[in-house]
Amino acid sequence: MTAQTLLFHFLNASSEDARISPGHISLYLVLVKCWTENNFEDPFPIIRDQVMNRAKINGRTTYQKYIQDLHQYGYIGYTPSYNHFLGSLISMESFARISGKSEKEMGNAGEQPGKR
Repeated sequence: MTAQTLLFHFLNASSEDARISPGHISLYLVLVKCWTENNFEDPFPIIRDQVMNRAKINGRTTYQKYIQDLHQYGYIGYTPSYNHFLGSLISMESFARISGKSEKEMGNAGEQPGKR
């Protein structure tokens, strides 16, 4: 699944999910960017402070809540690391499997209107 397809599915699902706030969306977008920067490796390591900075999240408690929520709601896989020198692991594939649609099934999802 491409990053574009994953984002399409996430934005569709999160728009109907009252639990998702702008902070969750910001964090998810940064995680997708990190995933692409890690050549779509799954799972991939993240460094909390870098992710917080990129997502414009200032508080560690807020960050923890958002990342745990995304994991609990099934949008990401999250394996925390309690070792400061090792990053926590994130999996984007969990949501890709749950969304259950291949790119073919989506048709022209993600294309701009009138740009076929």
